[in-house]
Amino acid sequence: MKTKNSFDYELVRVEGGSFAPGNITDKEVEGDSKKNPNRTLNLDSFSIGKYPVTQRLWVEVMENNPSSNKGEDLPVENVNWKDVQIFIEKFNRLTGKKYRLPTEAEWEFAAKGGNMTEGFKYSGSNKAEDVAWFNHNSKGKTNPIGTKNPNELGIFDMSGNVWEWCNDWYDEFYFQICESNNPTGPSHGTYKVARGGGWHGMADDCMVSRRDFSNPDYRDEALGFRLAHT
Repeated sequence: MKTKNSFDYELVRVEGGSFAPGNITDKEVEGDSKKNPNRTLNLDSFSIGKYPVTQRLWVEVMENNPSSNKGEDLPVENVNWKDVQIFIEKFNRLTGKKYRLPTEAEWEFAAKGGNMTEGFKYSGSNKAEDVAWFNHNSKGKTNPIGTKNPNELGIFDMSGNVWEWCNDWYDEFYFQICESNNPTGPSHGTYKVARGGGWHGMADDCMVSRRDFSNPDYRDEALGFRLAHT
């Protein structure tokens, strides 16, 4: 456990590579063009949080805790996209680094295991119970980070526990029309992308192919984030 003001945040390096967004092998979504755009995207290397941002780190940086379910090792939640931008600006100023939210493409590539992917339905397994906290097993609350199995890259909680904000504006057809190299999302929009599923949702919400979105002002007790770094 780190001391106060250590600002510890562990990253996992994700080597650049190519992947197909969506899930063309899952029968439930097969044929859905929004989830199966039949495209290959290419990403440069980047780093992403090993865990979602915890309440401990949020409190050290922001000196408040908006979370409904309190606990230092629980993911911070009840933060909207705009709150997260304020956190990132302050965190970068305190650390001298350049953290940011992941793009949606980076998030999905990392969740799928990057170049080490085994094609799982969830982030690290075909069984949600192995890797995710969701309505079947969460006992109606968030759970401590890193207590389920990691995915192929050693990243935890990319399925379940809390939905995670991405940097992108949401467009349901974006992966059909986006640039193939390092897509960063539409230039404008109404909603921001959220991925990964949460503790009060169904297992299907935790699939690595599942896309969702929320208003940038929206807060929820199952909505948090993790950071990325180029």
